[in-house]
Amino acid sequence: MASQATPKSITSEQFRDSVLRKCRESSEMKEKFFTANAGVLEEVCRRMAEALASGHKLYVMGNGGSCCDAMHVAVEFVHPIIEKRKAFPAVALTSDMALLTAIANDADFSQVFAEQLRLQGRPGDIALGISSSGMSANVNYGLQAARDIGMIAIGFSGKDGGRTKEVADYCLTVPSFSIHRIQEVHTTLLHVLWDMVHVMLGEEDIL
Repeated sequence: MASQATPKSITSEQFRDSVLRKCRESSEMKEKFFTANAGVLEEVCRRMAEALASGHKLYVMGNGGSCCDAMHVAVEFVHPIIEKRKAFPAVALTSDMALLTAIANDADFSQVFAEQLRLQGRPGDIALGISSSGMSANVNYGLQAARDIGMIAIGFSGKDGGRTKEVADYCLTVPSFSIHRIQEVHTTLLHVLWDMVHVMLGEEDIL
């Protein structure tokens, strides 16, 4: 039987200092990331806006926490949080458990996104792959498949960008080795991405 963890004694002041330090680190990393990537993000949002306005579709993929981000951003585009903003077709390639396990069992888990994109993706569509390490094989194979098809391949990564920076048309990399800080920036990034795509399509910049 596993031993029970014993709570560590910590004062209220130590707790407060620790929480505030984490908040500062998160805020500083976001500012560092968006300052460095504003130009690339502008081009990404412009290309996405043009593609979606032309009737193309967004496909999103990731694992673990990044799987949650993939589903999150797909929902944002399909069901906008601001009622008057236009909805766009978006699919989280992580959502169909039967299909994921079938591909993983019959072929290989590294192909679970690439195989779906080869069937469903069309030239001009958008593939967004999210990987906090940049080394998720299935995400990177998916992005490579997207480029082969003629889709716009966008990566959210962390650390040094990993393999994602080599296979994506655009790789937005959070320069941190803390998974939490990377994921926090990715969550903010997907909100900014959604918002600015709509702004570029003429919506009021109110958020």
